[in-house]
Amino acid sequence: MTVVEAAGAGASHLGKLEQELLENWARRPLRVPLPVSVAAGFIAWLPAGSAPLALRLGWVALVLGVLLLRWWTIREAARRVDWPLALRFNAVCVVSGLGGVAHGLSLVFWPYMTEIERVVQSMFVIGLSAGAVATMYGHLRMHLPYMLPAMLPMTLAWPVVLHTPQTPWWQGSGGVMLLMLLLYAGLLITLARDTFALYAASYETRQRLMQALQQAESASRAKTRFLAAASHDLRQPMHTLSLFGAALSTRPLDEQSRAIAAQMNVALRALSSELDALLDISKLDAGIVAVDAAPFELGTLLCRLGRDFQPLAQRKGLLMLTRLDEAALADSDSRHVERVLRNLLDNAVKYTPHGEVALSLQAETRHVAGWRVEVRDTGLGIPLSEQERVFEEFYQLGNPERDRTQGLGLGLAIVRRLCDLLKLPLTLQSALGQGTTFALWLPAAHGARVAAAPAAAQASFAGLDVLVVDDEEAVRTGMQVLLEGLGCRVSTAGGCTEALARAKQAVPDMVLADFRLRGNDNGISVIQQLRQQHGPLPALLISGDTAPARLREAHAAGLRLLHKPLSAEQLIQAMGETLHESIDHRART
Repeated sequence: MTVVEAAGAGASHLGKLEQELLENWARRPLRVPLPVSVAAGFIAWLPAGSAPLALRLGWVALVLGVLLLRWWTIREAARRVDWPLALRFNAVCVVSGLGGVAHGLSLVFWPYMTEIERVVQSMFVIGLSAGAVATMYGHLRMHLPYMLPAMLPMTLAWPVVLHTPQTPWWQGSGGVMLLMLLLYAGLLITLARDTFALYAASYETRQRLMQALQQAESASRAKTRFLAAASHDLRQPMHTLSLFGAALSTRPLDEQSRAIAAQMNVALRALSSELDALLDISKLDAGIVAVDAAPFELGTLLCRLGRDFQPLAQRKGLLMLTRLDEAALADSDSRHVERVLRNLLDNAVKYTPHGEVALSLQAETRHVAGWRVEVRDTGLGIPLSEQERVFEEFYQLGNPERDRTQGLGLGLAIVRRLCDLLKLPLTLQSALGQGTTFALWLPAAHGARVAAAPAAAQASFAGLDVLVVDDEEAVRTGMQVLLEGLGCRVSTAGGCTEALARAKQAVPDMVLADFRLRGNDNGISVIQQLRQQHGPLPALLISGDTAPARLREAHAAGLRLLHKPLSAEQLIQAMGETLHESIDHRART
């Protein structure tokens, strides 16, 4: 950087600082006028018995007028950003100087004051000058124009008043007073300089923090865009594979072929689970995850989780311990609580090479009655320096080779976000080589036990007319093969125009539309236009797009959103539930 460039950068930095000063002064309109008005009234009251009323009222009016001018000037200087900064700042400095002149003119009352009253008046002027250091943030261009005319007349007047004919003024009390006032003025200037230096340093620190925050937010947005794009691009071919794999499984196959199809579907489900973790992060970051808090059977949930993880623990040679109270009731969102505990148990089993994994429940009272759920293992442990990092996305302790069997490193990131969403305290206690204990506190619920929801009846799709809208031919073909295997009559379309034409030929009983289509088409628009022409058709939106903005858009449209890759079981269940909801809605209306 050249000398000229460095000077320009320094001037720009100072200009931004002074602009902030103007804005700070404008945001505090009463910080100066109120104490100054009180001080002016008291100074004018001191010589009430001797000074003419007109003189006292005139001086107070002058002080108030300058205060009003100062308020207006600062307000306009902060607002008129199109005016040159130097002009605006100089105007404020001039008005500050007028305030100093007005306060210095309080010297006109001295002929009417006793010596004690002069001392009190001087103390007020000195106090105002000291207070100006704080109100002006120590900026000397503002402070000196005020302090010099306010204090200089009084400083020069005291030696004159205290002078006696016997000794020269500089050797008597007048000289002592002059020296003290000059030293105090120098102290105020030094204090102002230091104050402004601190303010400038804090400004630079705040600017660096803001820049770091902007960089972090930019990196977070870039990460979210990347995850959404990568997730979508990967989900499309996986969705096609899932459809064909599910369709293949419904065909008559020999034992060897059926085993191959089954292994293929297992691998697809595993990859789908990892992509679902990316989707969960996107949903939580988008702020569209709803919380449906209600009393639920915490003990029953924990018993089920213990049974689910028992085989996994046994395959690794681990002892799975449970200490539970099946009658325990908690008040929270049971779906999210289950996801938190599943992730914690999954981590415990993954990272425990030998020993045991324990799931326990005990009553604990914080501010209200509640339950403490612990997931404890005798695994590798987490060193103190890493205990905060394990909650970061994609961070895995002890997996530098990124072994796919250990997941993507999103489990604890989801746990932290869900606990924050549910406002449930989560604690971690661990040490390297000594295992790990996660403890979750849930508020207790009181009242009748919650009954489990009945399982949805298996819907029959024989003869159901389904319109599939997707811009990828392979997806349309895979969906058609699968649905026809379920007994549906299927028509397909690649976009909105084609879908409207197909619906005119035969009104579908259900619409399955991809979210992102070619050009300006999208599944939400397609479904809305079909419903405008043919009434409230049952519809499902299917997407591989996990961008937070897209998720919010689908949520706002009130459409059920399924995410690719979609298993046959998920599709069948969603179609059955949507048809059932549509029938119930028509019955109510």
